[in-house]
Amino acid sequence: MSRWVQEPLKSILVVGDIRKVFSDFQVTEEDHVTICEDMVEALNIVGNREFNLIAVVMPEKSAKFFGALKTLANIASDVRLILLAQMWQEPLARKLCGSNLGEAAYADEYLICPIEWRKFIETLQYAKKPDMGTEDIHSSEVTPEKIAELEKLATTDELTGLKNRRYIWEFARQIIDHAKEQGFLVTLLLFDIDNFKHYNDVYSHSTGDEILKEAAKLMLNCCREHDVVGRVGGDEFAVIFWDGPKIEQNQPQQERRGEAKGHPSEPVFIANRFRKAINKASFSRLGTEGNGVLTISGGLATFPKDGQNMDELFEKADQALLEAKRSGKNRIYLVGSENSSEISKS
Repeated sequence: MSRWVQEPLKSILVVGDIRKVFSDFQVTEEDHVTICEDMVEALNIVGNREFNLIAVVMPEKSAKFFGALKTLANIASDVRLILLAQMWQEPLARKLCGSNLGEAAYADEYLICPIEWRKFIETLQYAKKPDMGTEDIHSSEVTPEKIAELEKLATTDELTGLKNRRYIWEFARQIIDHAKEQGFLVTLLLFDIDNFKHYNDVYSHSTGDEILKEAAKLMLNCCREHDVVGRVGGDEFAVIFWDGPKIEQNQPQQERRGEAKGHPSEPVFIANRFRKAINKASFSRLGTEGNGVLTISGGLATFPKDGQNMDELFEKADQALLEAKRSGKNRIYLVGSENSSEISKS
C-alpha cells in the first residue's frame, strides 16, 4: 500500500533562499514552479492559489520561522509540505516532521541539501497527501521511502551505520560556514582503534568488523543527538561536536559570539567518556581476553582556534591523533593544550 498517490507535479511552490539548497537551479516552464523568498508573501500566495507540493527552505535564523511554518501547514493542510534542510539542520528538521512537538507535525518530510534541482523534480513523483485506500500501482515505483533509502545509501557507512566520509566532509564544511556567521565553536574528534591490525590478523576480519560496529554503537551512546558521528576509513572515525540547532534563539547574538573562546569542555568530556567506555567493553569474539582489552587514541581540534576551515581542522586533529599514538596510545590529545596527558587520563 503506497503512502503517496502518484501524480505529475502540476504546481510547485518553493519558499525561501534557494541558493543554499539547489546547486544548479534552472527552472523550465514544464516545472510549473513559483519561487517566493518571503514566508509572509508565501502565506498570501497559498491562500489564493492551489499547489500540490510546497518546499520550504529552512532558514539559518529560526526564531520567527516555526510560527510561520505552522500557519503554512494549517492553510495548506491538504498539500504535501517538504522541508529543504542543510546537513546541520537535520536534527531540527526531523523533529519538525515528527509528532514529538506536542502537536501535529509541521511538515510531511525533509530532504538534505544541497541537492540538484533536476534530481529534486525527477524524484518527487508523489504530490498528494496519504490515501490509504490506494494500492501500489507498480512495485518498482520510486516511493518516498525508496528515495530516503537511496539517500541513506549515499551518506551512510554500510558496515557501522554511521555517516560516511562524504557526509562528514560536507557537513564539516557547512557547519564551519554557519559557525563563522553565528559565532559558535565546532570541535572535531578523530580517533581510531589501537592495534586494530593485530585483531584483524589474529582473530579474522569478521571479528575486526564486529569491533568496528561495537565501537560505533558506544560512540553514538556517548554523544548528543545533534553531534555527527562518522567512519572516515578503515578503523578511523570522526565526530563533529557543535552547539546544535534550537527552536528558539533567545540569547543575544553578541553574547553567543563571546562564548567562542578557548576549547570547549563538553567534547573533551564526551571523548573521554567514550574512551573509558570502550576500555570497559566486553568483546566476546576475542574470547576470554576480550574484557577491557580495547583502547582508542584520538585528537581534538576546535574552530576557530585551531583552524579556519575543514581542511585545517582535519589536519590539526590528525596531528593530535598521531601525537597521542606516539605518547603511548589509549589517550585523547587536544591541539595546543599543555595538559594533554591529564586530559587523556581524567
